[in-house]
Amino acid sequence: MPTVEATPSPFTFAPESTALLVIDMQRDFLEPGGFGESLGNDVSQLRRTIAPLAAFLTVWRGAGLPVIHTREGHLPDLSDCPPTKLARGKIGQQGPKGRILIRGEYGHDIIDELQPAPGEAVVDKPGKGAFYATELQDLLDKGGIRSLLVAGVTTEVCVHTTVREANDRGYECLVLADCVGSYFPEFQRVGLEMIAAQGGIFGWVADSTSVTLEERP
Repeated sequence: MPTVEATPSPFTFAPESTALLVIDMQRDFLEPGGFGESLGNDVSQLRRTIAPLAAFLTVWRGAGLPVIHTREGHLPDLSDCPPTKLARGKIGQQGPKGRILIRGEYGHDIIDELQPAPGEAVVDKPGKGAFYATELQDLLDKGGIRSLLVAGVTTEVCVHTTVREANDRGYECLVLADCVGSYFPEFQRVGLEMIAAQGGIFGWVADSTSVTLEERP
């Protein structure tokens, strides 16, 4: 099986039972004029992930391996959005790219550079974690998936929440450090350190360029 030089230790995975999980690479979070920038965030901190993730997607897809994308957002009537989230954000309000984080709006969709390929699953999630109120568990079970390579945004919120829950469900997770991002550099650094702390309490961390699909001698 391929082995990746990772932190805190080498990560070994079986490609046939591994999926690439790409979390919330949406226009509202990554593009100028989107929801993220409207909150005063520097979207360039997230956009640095696009090139390495696009390159890795090409390799992963070329090997015929599964990719699952997620999008955070809500039904147009906001019936799946808890009052606590509504009270602290701009969910459902009109923004430059449509109603903010509403399914079907332009800003809710995945950026052009990373659009899903035909046949790739897209999981719409109402929360931070990709397992809550979604079909993700069923998709993984049907695909015989036991390991996840994780990319996306933001490192300390939706990536962390998903990796923590995946760990509780028994999945081995490798977070691709150059393919995840935060608006806050300190959160990015600490978020990755937390995943790999204490012998890999939530998983492993490595750059995407360290991942090979070939077994090492």
